[in-house]
Amino acid sequence: MRRARRRAADALLRHSPLQLAFRAASTRRLAVLAYHGVDDPVSFAAQLERLARTTNPVSLAQVERAVTEGRPLPPRSVLVTFDDGDRSLLTHGLPALIRNRIPAAAYVIPQLIGSDQPFWWTEAAALAGAGGRTTLGPLAPGALVASLKRLPDAERITALEELRATAAVPAPRTPQLTAQELFVLREGGVAIGNHTMTHPCLDRCADDTLRTEITEAHTMLTGWLGTPPTTFAYPNGNHDQRAEQLLRELGYRLGFLFDHRHDRLLPASPLRISRLRVNSHTGRARFDTILSGLHPTVHRMRGGV
Repeated sequence: MRRARRRAADALLRHSPLQLAFRAASTRRLAVLAYHGVDDPVSFAAQLERLARTTNPVSLAQVERAVTEGRPLPPRSVLVTFDDGDRSLLTHGLPALIRNRIPAAAYVIPQLIGSDQPFWWTEAAALAGAGGRTTLGPLAPGALVASLKRLPDAERITALEELRATAAVPAPRTPQLTAQELFVLREGGVAIGNHTMTHPCLDRCADDTLRTEITEAHTMLTGWLGTPPTTFAYPNGNHDQRAEQLLRELGYRLGFLFDHRHDRLLPASPLRISRLRVNSHTGRARFDTILSGLHPTVHRMRGGV
């Protein structure tokens, strides 16, 4: 029932007069789409086909060049990005990107590369579902993960250890991308960027932890890829001024948020570029209103962040 109401609301927005006005205005803005995994390959392929027909997909290098040269990107520019480096990007996402000739960027977590270690938030939810307990008290898996993200990072790590010690069974293992597969992605038109070493929320980290998270990931990616990364995505979208300063010192040119907004065709703050939240299973109506900017506007009016 809830999904049906959501679909009806999305359809109403898409066919409203406001959609026409927002769609016209969106031609003068940059839409950076922020995906994670590709859990619905059919829907994802349809989304890419729509982008190829109706927008101007641009590469990370084009955005960097626009910022460096001070020249706005073309109208209807769209950049496709992926956070975390889920393997489905390689297995399901890359073929569709290549088929539609759409470049992309992937922000990976070096500690996980070549391992079968789950993402920490996935592990926490699984452990909570298996009876794991923390001093935060009894919480549903989703609420627990949200609470962990708000903790000081040292306390988050302690809570994860509590979950591991008290859950009835360990969390399922998760095969991750390998270093060699990063080359496969890059050769297929997917640029690789820094997403920190272990994916903490940087605004919850102590100074030394923040520096280690960014610099160690930078060093590992440079070693694997042969060139230093110059773009960064803030974990969970949590911007931190200390991180921005460090990125500037390391030579980074672009940094991405997760704030469900468009940006300018020439971003005013290159290390704080807005992105639009989208999933591979996002329906056609909502996808269209996200691209136009109508859905993000309504989302903020309803108190969303």
